[in-house]
Amino acid sequence: MFWKKLFGGKKESEQVKEKVELEQEVKEDPEEEPGEEPRDEPKGRLQKAPKEELPEDPKEKERGFFKRLVSGLEKTKQGFVDKVEGIMTGRKVDEELFEELEEALIQADCGVETSVYLVDQLRERSRAEKITESEKLKEVLVEEIVAILQKNAAPLQTPQETPYVIMVVGVNGAGKTTTIGKLAYRFKQEGARVLLAAGDTFRAGAIEQLEVWANRVGVDLIKHKEGSDPAAVAYDAVNAAKARKTDVLILDTAGRLQTKVNLMAELGKVHRVVQRELGRDLDEILLVVDATTGQNAISQAKTFGEAVPITGIALTKLDGTAKGGIVLAIANELDLAVKLVGVGEQYEDLQDFDPNTFANALFGRQEKTLDKA
Repeated sequence: MFWKKLFGGKKESEQVKEKVELEQEVKEDPEEEPGEEPRDEPKGRLQKAPKEELPEDPKEKERGFFKRLVSGLEKTKQGFVDKVEGIMTGRKVDEELFEELEEALIQADCGVETSVYLVDQLRERSRAEKITESEKLKEVLVEEIVAILQKNAAPLQTPQETPYVIMVVGVNGAGKTTTIGKLAYRFKQEGARVLLAAGDTFRAGAIEQLEVWANRVGVDLIKHKEGSDPAAVAYDAVNAAKARKTDVLILDTAGRLQTKVNLMAELGKVHRVVQRELGRDLDEILLVVDATTGQNAISQAKTFGEAVPITGIALTKLDGTAKGGIVLAIANELDLAVKLVGVGEQYEDLQDFDPNTFANALFGRQEKTLDKA
């Protein structure tokens, strides 16, 4: 669960220098305008970087990402995993255990369909493998969870040509702007030339909010006036990216309720304009989903998928919910990959999603993940 480099990358010394400059420059976030989406972006003073920092060993860097993931999943561990482990500790395997486990999974936002499927798998395997002790069954549960997460698992697409274009969609409050800002930071750290496009021309303050992120990270921004046609912004952004030989273009879109048919049609129009100007399909169309919304995330994904061809999900605010089972529900009920997860406020807390690492972080299996060498 760490960043897979998509571009050439900068020297470690350059990354350290830029990170220090960013953290010294940004003291406080701008105040949110009324109606502006809640954000999980850095608030208050950012943590100061060490005065001197040597290039990190790749394995140590991976440990750092893993520790942040474990920390970010603490609420889910307390609300979901601890309850499951309590049910499955020191007991014999019987129908009462299965019923209690199913109830716990449903309460953790795994969804009825996924919870029933998981428990049925455990019943079947316990009979086939003659499992009588709950401790052994817990290991089987982790295996089944990983199997569900791996079903549609896929990282961000590897760039085949430039500009590498990511369109970001989702309802207001999901964390789209923050996700875009963190992605821009990530790609800039890899040495890529990044361009942002302020396609949310409807929400008051949306353009200014994205502009703050662009200035903070040090990337260019294409914007029009508030109320402008978002398809026109997309048109200008693609052509600017081509002219400037930009490596990455990240397009923001208006946050909208999935029930607004006319707004969803507008989203489809923006997609068609970008596709036409590129002369090919977009590299990624990411649906940003707030993990704290629970099962509503499923309906969001289904409806947005009717408007544009979603390629993956960025699941934000996992650090803010005790019901992280929504990750399982998305993986099992939708033919979509969870590609990114947000587990904190810092720039590097938006991580690539890896099923094994996620399960290991949840169930406290750090050594198995990091010390395999």
